[in-house]
Amino acid sequence: MGVSTSPVTSQTFKPVSLIDALVAMEAGDLNAQALFSRCADAVAAQENDIKALADYDFGQTRAQLDQSVGPLAGIPVGVKDIIDTHDMVTAHGSPIWKENRPRFDAAIVAMARDAGAVVAGKTITTEFAYLTPSPTRNPHNRDHTPGGSSAGSAAGVAAGYFPIALGTQTGGSVVRPASYCGVSGYKPSFRLLPTTGVKCFSWSLDTCGIFGAGARDVAAFAEGITGRELVVNEAESPSPRVGVIRSPGLDEVDPIMAIALDHAINAMQANGITVSDAHLPAPLEAALAAHGTIQDYEAGLACAHEYSSAADQMSEALRNTLEAGRNIHPSTYDSARRDAKNGRRACADLFADFDILIGPSAPGLAPAGNETTGSSINNRLWTLMGTPSINVPGLFCEDTDLPVGLQLVARFGDDRRLLASAHWLEVLLQNYQPG
Repeated sequence: MGVSTSPVTSQTFKPVSLIDALVAMEAGDLNAQALFSRCADAVAAQENDIKALADYDFGQTRAQLDQSVGPLAGIPVGVKDIIDTHDMVTAHGSPIWKENRPRFDAAIVAMARDAGAVVAGKTITTEFAYLTPSPTRNPHNRDHTPGGSSAGSAAGVAAGYFPIALGTQTGGSVVRPASYCGVSGYKPSFRLLPTTGVKCFSWSLDTCGIFGAGARDVAAFAEGITGRELVVNEAESPSPRVGVIRSPGLDEVDPIMAIALDHAINAMQANGITVSDAHLPAPLEAALAAHGTIQDYEAGLACAHEYSSAADQMSEALRNTLEAGRNIHPSTYDSARRDAKNGRRACADLFADFDILIGPSAPGLAPAGNETTGSSINNRLWTLMGTPSINVPGLFCEDTDLPVGLQLVARFGDDRRLLASAHWLEVLLQNYQPG
């Protein structure tokens, strides 16, 4: 078993690079209608199998393309079905909300439209962005999960439905599905992107994220909608001090993930990068353990009305979690919040020695079947810490046709360094040949 930079079997449709599309449109070699036709062809050829879309209207999208202006004019975007859109259903992956048509866009959707992007469709999510698997399948192998909860967003980008998709992460719902589907999944620093108009599960954890073909693509979109300086130049070489995450619970991975991580370490060291182990201090271990308490307590409150009035329409997993959350005593929740606060202090100290941390994006390859969306154990801590993280795609298991993803983490607010480092590592992995 090993890793390579090419899948064993090739998809007919590949991810569409936002950067490539913008360059071609600027040069006059591509227009918005032609770009969307390419994406619509991918949907028509694959959607019956992949099932990534919850709602879409191609006629409506086409009518909006030529009217859009801004740095992202004419770029089709997928939007996770817990994020409000005024012109499409937002059902939160639940029959409780199946007829819900919001009057207004979520703030992040409004930002995307203001920048010229056009909503191409709502992407399927797990129920309330929690654990119960969705019908979406992995574009690389239909017998495997795409992950969750941002299942449709990750799968849609991987299958070429749109260059960019919006998702959310409360545990690992951006980075993990990006790993399983072989795309870039960027979870920004907490509150860099607004969650107003996004179905709340945990207000201390819910974070909007972006899926794209690679780090430069998500960076360009993030800059386009926020106005922040996040764009990554193609030839950037940040040469970061890299720490390898070595801690109980976070390094218990399948052999293929261990091989992929070693491959990346060897590639970095061969290019003169200082790489050393980063053992998480005790306060961070305690913070990791606190994640579930904080999430479940807040979910019990955030979803109280649905639980009280429509619990019979929920999956057993969601219903049980909300019930358990409602039974957590406030003192227990407050103690978990203190552990999280102490963890953030320790996290700041950890980054005194490292610019970037690296570890697996998930314990292993995308699980087979439709019983699980996989474990978020490798991602939860960084969601709770509010630090930016990203999946670096580009490696595949040689014995399968499934991707292997590596997670980079930067200090809070250091999103620009994270994005530049992710692109640098993508290029490094693509060119590295073990001696």
